[in-house]
Amino acid sequence: MPTVPEVSLHLADAVNRIHISPTMAVLMEAEKLKARGIDVADFGPGEPDFPTPEHIKRAAIRALDENRTKYTPTGGIAPLREAVCEWHAKNLGSAYQAKEVIVTSGGKLALFNAISALVNPGDEVLIAAPYWVSYPDIVKLPGGTPKFISTREDENFCLRAADVDKAITPKTRLLIANSPNNPTGAVIPQDEFARILEVCQRRGVWLLSDECYSHFVYGGAKPFSIASLPGAKDSVIIAGSLSKTFAMTGWRMGYALAPEPLIAAMIKVQSQTISNSTSIAQYAALEALRGPMDSVGVMLAEYERRRKRIIAGLRAIPGVTCTEPQGAFYAFPKVPARGGKGAGDSAQIARDLLEKEHVAVVPGDAFGAPGHLRISYATSLERIEEGLRRLTHYFTAA
Repeated sequence: MPTVPEVSLHLADAVNRIHISPTMAVLMEAEKLKARGIDVADFGPGEPDFPTPEHIKRAAIRALDENRTKYTPTGGIAPLREAVCEWHAKNLGSAYQAKEVIVTSGGKLALFNAISALVNPGDEVLIAAPYWVSYPDIVKLPGGTPKFISTREDENFCLRAADVDKAITPKTRLLIANSPNNPTGAVIPQDEFARILEVCQRRGVWLLSDECYSHFVYGGAKPFSIASLPGAKDSVIIAGSLSKTFAMTGWRMGYALAPEPLIAAMIKVQSQTISNSTSIAQYAALEALRGPMDSVGVMLAEYERRRKRIIAGLRAIPGVTCTEPQGAFYAFPKVPARGGKGAGDSAQIARDLLEKEHVAVVPGDAFGAPGHLRISYATSLERIEEGLRRLTHYFTAA
């Protein structure tokens, strides 16, 4: 018999350019410990610990009972696209039409579709650091080049228009702005955001605004969208998500708002990937956007209580400093090496914390900020107290 040659596994360059999501990696490691019966103080998840509101779940059940289980239009069912426009206009002051909306499987896919539709190999995409872990890899997939703009801890990690202006080159295609920010909780002031928009428009750069945490802002602040400003729409892409606002992470429901020609291109991309978001989840999302929003206020009030406690607890640990997050539900402390000798190796510290103290955190390296840890306070006060106790023990033990 002729010898059958072995098939060699040579992965595509696009796959070799990216990494598995660090937050997902932490989740997997924490789950392994939990499966062994170990009590983990889990500060890793970037998701609400609240259940999806009942009326949203009932809408999904009705959709099943009504056999709404077929393919849908790639861009989303018409009532949902209209509801996205209505909800965004009511809550964030924009003025979009259904043809300027695409419904996606989570906010991450909205980002992927937009970047895939706009970015060519060699194009630069500006990203403020610290940044959400997936931005650089999503940019790399189509061959784009992430270019980072450093923000300052003593300025609450706020992105500045002047720094954006300095970072733009002839290769710059896009700026990603995330406010409120994951992992820092930074919120770009409205006047500064307007200046950032002006820079982007003057320099011919798209502004992609990730509004995933738009409704979780503290101190009486109101949710804000850059799309609400006059003349913004032609150069702005909004990426939104129901995951955080409505505690629907597992439903994978997101959307993008953008000029019609770009939305058409994003629909083309989506038609060759997921085809359409899950039909049942779309009907649940329709209820979320058109139904009561009482649960949002309940979650925000609880996050505010937790924020106060965790910031105080972190600041009480010798050598740890922490800015006060203005939005989202993360603390982003700067931590010392064990024993207080200079800035810590946050990746090693995160491993140590999981192995020795059974505390799950995400290292700052994943967000472009070595020496920091991301700590989610989307967990109960009881678990926060236990986690703080273990963190204190780790950083003060001889």
